[in-house]
Amino acid sequence: MLKIIELFIFLSALVLIFVSEYYYVILKDHDRAIFLGLWPPTIIVTLIYLNIKKKK
Repeated sequence: MLKIIELFIFLSALVLIFVSEYYYVILKDHDRAIFLGLWPPTIIVTLIYLNIKKKK
């Protein structure tokens, strides 16, 4: 079961993906969209790492 903070971090990453798509498709600001699009994988990998570290 996800804790509240983990759920918040995951939802933040998900929202950031949609914001990146908005910048890319609607606003045609490709550089900003790519910059924003690189953050969700980093956030999710950090969340996974912290969960693995907590289990040990």
